[in-house]
Amino acid sequence: MTELSRIFVDECLRGNGGLGEAVARAEFPPGFEKAWRSYLLPRPWFVGAAETEAFARDLGGLFDLLVSLPRRLFDGDMERYGAAIGIDPRLVSLLRRGGSGVPDRLGRADAYHDGTSYKLLEFNLGSEVGGLELAVFNQGLLDVPEFGAFAREHGLGHVDIGARMAAVLRERAKPALSGGAEPVVGLIEGRGGVAAYGRMMVATQEAMAAQGLDLRIGEVGDVRTRADGKLTLDGTPLDLVVRNFAAGQLLEDPAGPEVAEPFFRAHEAGRTVLFTTLESGFYGNKSALSLLTDPRWSAAFDADERALVERLLPWSRTVSGAGPAGVAEIVDLCRERREELILKPGAGYGGLDTFVGWESTEAEWRAALAVAVEHGGYVAQERVVPRAEPVYDPATGAVEDWIAVLGVFLTDDGYAGTHARANRADGGAIVGLSSNPGTRMVGVFSQP
Repeated sequence: MTELSRIFVDECLRGNGGLGEAVARAEFPPGFEKAWRSYLLPRPWFVGAAETEAFARDLGGLFDLLVSLPRRLFDGDMERYGAAIGIDPRLVSLLRRGGSGVPDRLGRADAYHDGTSYKLLEFNLGSEVGGLELAVFNQGLLDVPEFGAFAREHGLGHVDIGARMAAVLRERAKPALSGGAEPVVGLIEGRGGVAAYGRMMVATQEAMAAQGLDLRIGEVGDVRTRADGKLTLDGTPLDLVVRNFAAGQLLEDPAGPEVAEPFFRAHEAGRTVLFTTLESGFYGNKSALSLLTDPRWSAAFDADERALVERLLPWSRTVSGAGPAGVAEIVDLCRERREELILKPGAGYGGLDTFVGWESTEAEWRAALAVAVEHGGYVAQERVVPRAEPVYDPATGAVEDWIAVLGVFLTDDGYAGTHARANRADGGAIVGLSSNPGTRMVGVFSQP
């Protein structure tokens, strides 16, 4: 555990009830309250400021490596690159639509701290990553007197994800501004997405309103095109659309991917900015990370780049894209290393359709590998054992060990804040709300 976690829990155990109950007493805006209150961990998470900022700088270098992969390894041929990481040819064509060839530097890196350093599990790129409203947790907690005093005593701080994102949106919207000094922004989901994710979208809208941004919520089918090519939502012109839909949703839309054509045309014409374009999907795919650790490609990187990869990434391999002999070799290796590996879909999210080797029997693992080969696009990744931290439960007075996936945000301006998802240490390997009901969300504070 970190020293600060020990100090925090010790104070709670000594009877500082105001500190132990700070999360329960914190006041949050109504949208955040409705979306997240029942999922909050009863304490914040603590990280080292310098270490986290250094990790974020490394992530910037890793982003540059990722977007260079098609050129370095496949002579710029996106079809070959897509095949190598298990992307369906239809999806390759769609991801290229409306892009510039240089994806926006916006993403959230999900990482464990193993007690020595951060290890990157996934690098989710694109505007659909979500979570920018979680900094509301930090401010609400700081307004609780007992925690505010604790934060001042220990020099705690945080980078406001919402404020950093608002600055990015203002800058990106400038070329399409039409009605005033501030942009009107649409947060647009795929068809049916508002029903599924509306509460989180309202919390995001609330967070952006606190930054002075007018953000409207809708779905792809709600958006219209004016005669001059500008997009509108309920009659209101949009200067920028934050894309909350993924390319896969467009392929599954009853109207087909053509439903997004108005967005692409408005973006290309400079009438309404699409942020981010779909091409982020080429590099947020987990299989892209596996190319960086594959020895077949190591000669494409210089010594500093290889050191960066070794510093950040656990061993991983794509369970496809290497021809029948190559796949058979990887499958055999995965069978041997069952207790050290996890299988993830390259384009999956939330831990869905993920298989955990050390929680599986040999028969279950063989079946999982068969699924991975049949469906393609799966990645085998080496297990990272996260550092556990104590969590005091004010309802029971008990202290239990928890683990957290740190979500570190990155924009063109660099480090943009951190939040975390946490499970009890014995609560299963997958830390995600979509697949583990025991997962909790938490704000992150950094200590000098």
